[in-house]
Formats: sequence, structure tokens, C-alpha cells
Amino acid sequence: VQLQASGGGLVQAGGSLRLSCAASGRAFNSYAMGWFRQTPRKEREFVGAIRWRVDMTYYADSVKGRFTISRDNAKNTVYLQMNSLKPEDTAVYYCAAAPIHDSFSVPSTHPEYEYWGQGTEVTVSS
Repeated sequence: VQLQASGGGLVQAGGSLRLSCAASGRAFNSYAMGWFRQTPRKEREFVGAIRWRVDMTYYADSVKGRFTISRDNAKNTVYLQMNSLKPEDTAVYYCAAAPIHDSFSVPSTHPEYEYWGQGTEVTVSS
């Protein structure tokens, strides 16, 4: 299984970036795809996630209203659209996949995620 994250870069505060996560190696119909971020001073932090088969999303309070997760099933790709970026959004962003076992939840904790991508770095300058 491979999760390939891309799209990171340097952006000014208030700007936007779109991250992509291309998934391959298995069927992800029974999975949720999540985004996490990490800085050297913090533990890996949940950003948001989406279930693969239905439009069910869940976001951390810190990004709600600014970030949007979407997916393209045909391309096996998940996106993280980040708007109104702030310097505190600076981090390495990781995509991950978690198996889901019910019809109502979106995994939001690190241990629930089985597969991880390599990370893409986002820097927001003030």
C-alpha cells in the first residue's frame, strides 16, 4: 500500500494550498482517509478525515471553516484544500488510511490509522 502526499510549499499568511494524497495498492472502500500534521514541538495532530464511500467528514476545531477535504474516487486521490492559512498551520502534513467498522464514525486518532504517507511540508510565513 502506498499513500503519496504532495502539494506542500511556502505560502504567505492568508493564502491557500491544496494537498493531494494518491492512494494505491488496495481497495479503500472500507477506509477513511485522514490528514494529520506535525511540528518538531508537537505530537502528530489530527486535521481532518473523510470516509471513502460516503460524504462524511470530520475536522479539528483549529481548521474548521478553513480547510476542506474531498476525494476523487476515480483517481483514488484525496485532497486537503487549505484556505486562510496561518503561521500556526506550518507543519509536515501526512495523509493516512484507517479501516472503518461502522456506518457513522470518522476516525480521528493516530492509532486508528493503519497506513501512512511520507509527509509534505507546509510553511506559512507571516
